[in-house]
Amino acid sequence: MIDPAAKRADKPINGMARCARAATPCAGGNAMKDKPQKEDGKIEAQTKPAIKSALPEVAAKPSAPELVPAGAATLRLGKNCDYEHELRRLQIELVKLQEWVRHEKLRVVVLFEGRDAAGKGGAIKRISESLNPRVCRVVALTTPTEREQSQWYFQRYVAHLPAAGEIVLFDRSWYNRAGVERVMGFCDEAQYAEFMQSCPEFERMLIRSGIHLIKYWFSVSDEEQERRFQDRMKNPTKRWKLSPMDLQSRAHWADYSRAKDEMFAVTDTRQSPWFVVNAEDKKCARLNVIHHLLSQIPYQDLTPEPLELPKLEKSKYVRPPIQEQTFIPQVYR
Repeated sequence: MIDPAAKRADKPINGMARCARAATPCAGGNAMKDKPQKEDGKIEAQTKPAIKSALPEVAAKPSAPELVPAGAATLRLGKNCDYEHELRRLQIELVKLQEWVRHEKLRVVVLFEGRDAAGKGGAIKRISESLNPRVCRVVALTTPTEREQSQWYFQRYVAHLPAAGEIVLFDRSWYNRAGVERVMGFCDEAQYAEFMQSCPEFERMLIRSGIHLIKYWFSVSDEEQERRFQDRMKNPTKRWKLSPMDLQSRAHWADYSRAKDEMFAVTDTRQSPWFVVNAEDKKCARLNVIHHLLSQIPYQDLTPEPLELPKLEKSKYVRPPIQEQTFIPQVYR
């Protein structure tokens, strides 16, 4: 294990995202700071001051939009906040962010890490479903091939980094080496030590190149993970989410916790902080992540003026006989 005291001068910090059902969404442009979430779901006191994002500013230096409704210091789902309405409002803002990323030719990388069944996939889906897949794409890599195992460890991830005007959402990332590979013995001590030494510098290289790098860790208690696993086992549409590795991880809960703590000690840096998401409530976690993501990249509203649909001109077209075309059976009418 790498001694945190022996690493570089930039002192690691904890960038924490507010995540509870009664969470107060962050003001645009500032990273949210709240009480840190223990792996067992309990809350500890937090005394560290909020920090500003170390990500590069865009040239136009636009002001962040007002994402919190006027007079609403705290939003509670089911009381003064409707989930579907708020999700749609935030997704509209995501479209505005997307257009700004395209206009300014920004490059954005967002990492989603955390416990199995912590809600990473659901959050990624709500972010990407309203965006242009040519601008925002999801990367979820499978087990590395024999050839990839012989490459530089970061090489297969570099191939998926964004070009100008693109957003890439990593559903798990290079941090597999500090998590599942470390715990399940898929890498040796030398490989692990090399990763822990190289990872902070690799991320600094990405940021220096102009990439906006944002890292989220989804935290969930063992009781909530148990409930979600049981739900997946009973639901035919979700059972595919349970892999043999997920079942084996049940016996290594404490090992994963220690691995996460060691990873944070080295990779939670000022240039590239981790933002922890309280994922006990999936809906709150999704809204909080989207809200926080919008606050990390200042953007302007580039929504075009309303369009007028031109009249359809079809007088010059004669459709061939419909009997000559093959239609699928109309099972549903």
